[in-house]
Amino acid sequence: MKLVPPFDAETARLKVQAAQDAWNTREPVRVAGAYTPDSLWRNRSEFVTGTDEIVAFLTKKWEREHEYVLRKSLWAFGDDRIAVRFQYEWHDDEGQWWRSYGNENWEFAESGLMRRREASINDVKITESERRIDPNSTYEIPAV
Repeated sequence: MKLVPPFDAETARLKVQAAQDAWNTREPVRVAGAYTPDSLWRNRSEFVTGTDEIVAFLTKKWEREHEYVLRKSLWAFGDDRIAVRFQYEWHDDEGQWWRSYGNENWEFAESGLMRRREASINDVKITESERRIDPNSTYEIPAV
């Protein structure tokens, strides 16, 4: 099954799962392969354009976000757009654990590659005992 627009409930869900799986590899080049060469991103207050900047952004991100594990869930979809909500957990160099919550809006080219990604993200300090995402299991995002 090709995951290209226009999306239906099943292809949108599979597209979200594919994105989650790719991001959890923490491999910047692999993740960047899902985006058009001129893809536009807004991630928090940063603006990124194109494959090289995406790879550089993700490389820097995963150098500081240790043991990163992400879960995404489909929020809405239509034609060439998908909205997701997500949570991920990670710790910094000092060992402080964080849970990052957010929403993303995605827009796709006819090829199925993402041409636009806008992410709003908030971070909350947690203790290691408050972690809820097991990297070795499936996980449904609980209500906040």
